[in-house]
Amino acid sequence: MKDIRKRIRIAVIGGSRPGRQALDTALEVGRLIARSGAVVVCGGLGGVMEAASRGAREEGGLVVGILPGNSPADANPWVDIPVATGLGYTRNSLVVMNADAIIAVDGEYGTLSEIAYGLIHGKKVVGLRTWDVRGVTVAETAEEAVRLALEGLSS
Repeated sequence: MKDIRKRIRIAVIGGSRPGRQALDTALEVGRLIARSGAVVVCGGLGGVMEAASRGAREEGGLVVGILPGNSPADANPWVDIPVATGLGYTRNSLVVMNADAIIAVDGEYGTLSEIAYGLIHGKKVVGLRTWDVRGVTVAETAEEAVRLALEGLSS
């Protein structure tokens, strides 16, 4: 296995209470990221984060969950490496800073903050049915989102 420090890391961000379509999309995004050999980074909890984590793990991928609370036990069951921060929503900046690119699926204000952090720090942000923000590259499918996120990145 490739040294984790040299592997591409893609953050998957999105709502904790999404609809079925967003969950299905996040599951497929996680699968495709794992198939590419990249690491999934997420907020480690439920909703889009859990669906992407599950998709990645089902494909043998690695998932890092950067949690808002104090306990690694709060991570969804698909997270391999839970990182407890005790920072609440402030942890959103850590999710973004630990990724080479970001894919936003659905989402509410927490997702919007992660999109903003990503753009502030010059990261590529790809959006699937998420906030309409200047600088976000819009994708129509999970396949397109992962392809766009990986474009130009090398490990």
